[in-house]
Amino acid sequence: MSLIQIRKRSLTIETVFHEGGPAVDTPLRLAASCAVIQNPYAGRYEPDLMPFMAELRSLGTLLATELVDTLGRDKVEVYSKAAIVGVNGEMEHGAVWHEAGGWAMRAVLNEPKAIVPAAKAVAATGYRLMVPLHYIHACYVRSHFNSMEIGIQDAPRPNEILFALVMGTGGRVHSRLGGLTKEQVSVNDGQR
Repeated sequence: MSLIQIRKRSLTIETVFHEGGPAVDTPLRLAASCAVIQNPYAGRYEPDLMPFMAELRSLGTLLATELVDTLGRDKVEVYSKAAIVGVNGEMEHGAVWHEAGGWAMRAVLNEPKAIVPAAKAVAATGYRLMVPLHYIHACYVRSHFNSMEIGIQDAPRPNEILFALVMGTGGRVHSRLGGLTKEQVSVNDGQR
């Protein structure tokens, strides 16, 4: 029997035209794909979470593919991942998403090098989580430091986990604070 039982999914898209300055020629698009699943370990301690983490790769691929289909593979410039664990679970039940969600995004985006940032929490139903974003090829590109809020009004319930992947088409609208630009990335180590 599968460890992944999906109750619901959501896709949220934000389109940013300006941040108080002039409207940009190409709006920034941010998207979050979420899945709410039954937590197979809610209310008990499970010493071996590796089978769950391995099985979650398929869910990661589903969410990452939805984001790429929504935004366009060649347009994705930022990414992140997140988990909100219902109160009958533990933080480690959300940490399984680091490998599963990150691996899936790298696979569908042709192996970008930057670490995939993340946020996770154990929280009550309806909790909202700010998810950090950065450039997919080098995490020190300052213009691309951003965030997006994720959450679903009726999730996660106490015995559930909400897993999310987030992608976007660029850096902050009107970024003008200097630092490394995406055009200056040269080391190809995922950092600079």
